[in-house]
Amino acid sequence: MISNIFFTLVLIYFFVTIFLYFYQDKLLYHPNVNARSSYELDHKVDEILIPSDNDLIAWHYKNKENFKTLVFFHGNAGDLSNRIYKLNELSKLKLNYLIFAYRGFNGSKGKPSEKGLYKDAENILNWLKSNKIFENNIIIYGESLGTAVAVHIAQNKNFSGIILEAPFTSMIELGQKYYPIFPVKFLLKDKYESFKKINKIKSPVLVMHGKKDKIVPFYMGKQIFEILPSPKFSYFNEQDDHMMEYNQDLIDSIKNFINQLS
Repeated sequence: MISNIFFTLVLIYFFVTIFLYFYQDKLLYHPNVNARSSYELDHKVDEILIPSDNDLIAWHYKNKENFKTLVFFHGNAGDLSNRIYKLNELSKLKLNYLIFAYRGFNGSKGKPSEKGLYKDAENILNWLKSNKIFENNIIIYGESLGTAVAVHIAQNKNFSGIILEAPFTSMIELGQKYYPIFPVKFLLKDKYESFKKINKIKSPVLVMHGKKDKIVPFYMGKQIFEILPSPKFSYFNEQDDHMMEYNQDLIDSIKNFINQLS
């Protein structure tokens, strides 16, 4: 009887492990979750297509030509409209911005993957360069999963600044938190190991994280901040969950950070 129970449990564990391996993309990337928010832009943007492996849908806000351009790398769920409440606030600062949808998100064709998202980010920066917007006038903004894309793309570069909202150390560590009894390190294809790259950041960085974050634990954001070389700044809010509240305190932190950039 005991041996039969043990064998059944092992068999269940084996099949769940196989399921996690083959369906991990659907567990990691959620382009259709909470898609189409009720927020509306309170400013005008140019809707453009930027070439990568496939064309990427992007919104380009032009405030003033001599302002820096913020490039927004979004998280793993939803579409561009889910970030409108943030964009409305960012548009009030001394910034231009460009937000784009990774492959597989918001109508951009293709299938998301770590390698693919990095390539999309590189092509976005190439497009900006072709439009005479260079590293020293670009602020990189990463949100959740987008922080890993931001960290990767910012290695050994001279961007004006980097903003990381709810960053995590690696997808391996985060995945192990949710699936503690499975060998996540060996199953995971998209590892997003930011902690290995963070010491190659040369630009000033602002790290923002809510201490009540139930998705990416606060200690990860704190650890990223501690590993980062200076100059670095933080906005750690006592009450915020994963989706940080875009209140005046947070906006002032971003504004002060931008004002300090050369």
